Amino acid sequence: MQYDFDQPIDRLHSDSSKWRHHGADVLPLWVADMDFCSPGPVIRALQERVAHGVFGYASDPGALRQAIQARLEALYGWMIAIDDILFLPGVIAGFNVACRAIGEPGDGVLVQPPVYPPCLSAPANAGRALQCAQIRPQGQRYEIDMDEFKAAILQRTRLFLFCNPHNPIGRVYERGELARLAEISLRHDLVICSDEIHCDLVFTGHRHVPIASLAPEVAQHTITLLAPSKTYNIAGLHCAFAVIQNPDLRQAFSAAAAGVSHGANLLGYVAALAAYQHGQEWLDQVLAYMEANREFLRQYVTDHLPGIRIVVPEGTYLAWLDCRDALIPGQPGQFFLQQARVALNEGATFGPGGEGFVRLNFACTRSTLVSALDRMRDALALCASKAVL
Repeated sequence: MQYDFDQPIDRLHSDSSKWRHHGADVLPLWVADMDFCSPGPVIRALQERVAHGVFGYASDPGALRQAIQARLEALYGWMIAIDDILFLPGVIAGFNVACRAIGEPGDGVLVQPPVYPPCLSAPANAGRALQCAQIRPQGQRYEIDMDEFKAAILQRTRLFLFCNPHNPIGRVYERGELARLAEISLRHDLVICSDEIHCDLVFTGHRHVPIASLAPEVAQHTITLLAPSKTYNIAGLHCAFAVIQNPDLRQAFSAAAAGVSHGANLLGYVAALAAYQHGQEWLDQVLAYMEANREFLRQYVTDHLPGIRIVVPEGTYLAWLDCRDALIPGQPGQFFLQQARVALNEGATFGPGGEGFVRLNFACTRSTLVSALDRMRDALALCASKAVL
């Protein structure tokens, strides 16, 4: 089947938070969902399940467990047991459960900002202390300073909350980097909670490696959070899962989730199974479309947005734009919202190192992307002309 990702879909007059949050005249390139229809097999599976008409409590989704197990082995050579999988309503719930499960109140959780904001808030939600080892740009690419990472681990640090592929900077970490992070974490007896929700959204020339797949000893110290939600644009169905191969760690995680976070959405299970079993054709096509959008965005920023530099993502559909040299008054996200009527994520919300940046979601039709970029170009030009006057 050939999918048409140029076909616009009216989301403004739906229940879309992305399109309704800022008003009808704003082009939304902020929250991380796509403007594309989900795969045909997913839609058909949902229609068939809805036609049944009864939505009571569901039994354990054994077929989905088997599909996940087969998928991880086929993609990564990562062998897991069926019982290693725990279902969740979302990876954010997973961050928060992990923070409650590991250590005691007052213990430290290490994160690498700029990073997805729920990673920054989860430690405090569990009475833990947020500790930061900032990732910094080296030329056109962000790199982890391993010495800085080690120095950030304190006596009471118990958990490392990791993000790969990284949101918002788009890095897809290489095996050697992962091995070094894992070695340092294990030497300091840290549990790794690895958010790998964007693992399927990786561009040409890059390959995702689950950190838990590196070695059995790494797997024994790792909670891996995964979901089909970003990959197949089904975030509203609330289905995610943790892979935890250490039975004691899995029990601690389950105990921390008890009464608070239990399983996933019934229709989320249906959609996830259909996506994993029959969604590859759609995924191949949407990745090609978004890779073309990424290249268009890179060239447009270079040619038409003076003072702005793009950190070209290796994975995800999120671009990290450095606006610090654009002579924008105030915060760049607010500037583009007010002056261009384009909604982006403000970089400062991603923690230290995010000031002066914005995050842009390019999982949209090319026409939407062009319109938004043209508005940003015109707003910058008007700002520059006022500065001259």
